[in-house]
Amino acid sequence: MFFAGLLWVTGTLPLAVTALTIPVLLTGTGVYDDMDTALVGFADHLIFLFMAGFMLANAVQKYDIDRRIALYTMAKMGSSPRRLIAAIMISTAGLSMWVSNTATTAMMTPIAVGVLSQVLSREEVQSVGESTPESTGSGTVADGGIGTTDDFTNMQIAMLLGTAYAASIGGVGTIIGTPPNAVLVGQLNATLGYEIGFVDWLLIGLPVVFITLPLVWYLLTYVLYPPQISNVDDAQEQAREYLEEEDELDSRGKRVAVIFGATAGLWVLGGLGSFLTPYLPDVWMNTLFGGDGMTIFGLEGHQGLLYYVMVGVMAIPALVLADTMDWDELVDIDWGTLLLFGGGIALAKALADTGTTEWIAKTVFGGLTGTPVILIIAAVVLLVVFLTEMTSNTATTSIIVPILIGLGSVFAATLGLTDFKTAIFLAVSGTIAASFAFALPVATPPNAIVFGSGYIKQSHMLRTGVILNVIMTAVLTGLIWGLFNFVWPHLLW
Repeated sequence: MFFAGLLWVTGTLPLAVTALTIPVLLTGTGVYDDMDTALVGFADHLIFLFMAGFMLANAVQKYDIDRRIALYTMAKMGSSPRRLIAAIMISTAGLSMWVSNTATTAMMTPIAVGVLSQVLSREEVQSVGESTPESTGSGTVADGGIGTTDDFTNMQIAMLLGTAYAASIGGVGTIIGTPPNAVLVGQLNATLGYEIGFVDWLLIGLPVVFITLPLVWYLLTYVLYPPQISNVDDAQEQAREYLEEEDELDSRGKRVAVIFGATAGLWVLGGLGSFLTPYLPDVWMNTLFGGDGMTIFGLEGHQGLLYYVMVGVMAIPALVLADTMDWDELVDIDWGTLLLFGGGIALAKALADTGTTEWIAKTVFGGLTGTPVILIIAAVVLLVVFLTEMTSNTATTSIIVPILIGLGSVFAATLGLTDFKTAIFLAVSGTIAASFAFALPVATPPNAIVFGSGYIKQSHMLRTGVILNVIMTAVLTGLIWGLFNFVWPHLLW
């Protein structure tokens, strides 16, 4: 664990390469007798769910469906500077729930820059280190717009930072929205035998998104960088022009949209089995939603045709049979992230099998027993946010989730829950916090992409991120405490 954690934090090797060393070391040092056991994590069902999600996202992007959704939202909502930024953030967060936050940010950043070019003069939308004769040292720019120092306007900073932050926040909403979510679900299944379903996670993630996204937008546009312009008609018109340039979605694109919509719908439907029990015969309930009884196939026991991993994987042959994607297009995904998932799950399973996480938890955190619940949550959130600022949020989650699971036995009495329930609660809390590191480019892929565009400086992200990290730590602590008391008792256990 120390070896993998050190390499993940320092970036000495690519994250996926480090993940591949884990089963080698587990077998080579005798933790496991054979390598098959050490490699089980690389075949976890969550890896196939994410693989399917990546491939489905490729199809959505191929036909510019995600771009059309974003432009439509901007064309309808962008009637004022703040509403325009809100449209960008809502579009980004919504897409990030289904398409990777990295790909979403990469797509949305050029759109944001293009829209900004219509709001501000050409001189106002400058990349780092550029200046023009029209700009002044005080940040006052020609054509009526007023920016911040170093020739960066409030509108520019708020919109681009909002794009990055919205992608990270939106990813919390679904299991496939961001890699840390999948790391958590996979490790809970590997170590505790507990599985969070697709709808279960929606009830965890959506409240976080619905509360924190508007709050971040408000802080950006009313407190930190209030836009000092009033007319954004050109930007709204630009969004309409971009949308018109897309032409009508062709027949293949429409089939992709149908498959995407059907997959999302079946994911949701698969979590509603308890509501449909009174209306369906047992044989159909077992077939569709899973159970130990008889199915329509004449056999006893079934995981359910609507099991969310099965639904996700079936979307891939559906895309091929619908003549929308070639295999070469489907396999152009981030395989490194899938290997990272596998390494993280293998490490978590080994830590649990050997009792290491429980030992670490008791040794390091044993003295905190009896601490009030709210302080425990705050400590977990703050720790994870701080660690995530230093390294990839996926790597951070892979390291910290096994420890948080181990803390179940330490804080069970304090929280008034069983070891099992406490482990789930703490691990979910830490995973949510992993998407709220806003201060440094290295913290999350969306931060890195927006910073790499050259249209904001690191000082902008650092100043804004530190303030938001402090506020979000307090907000998440209160929100998680509320969910813990009023929602999760009916959901997680």
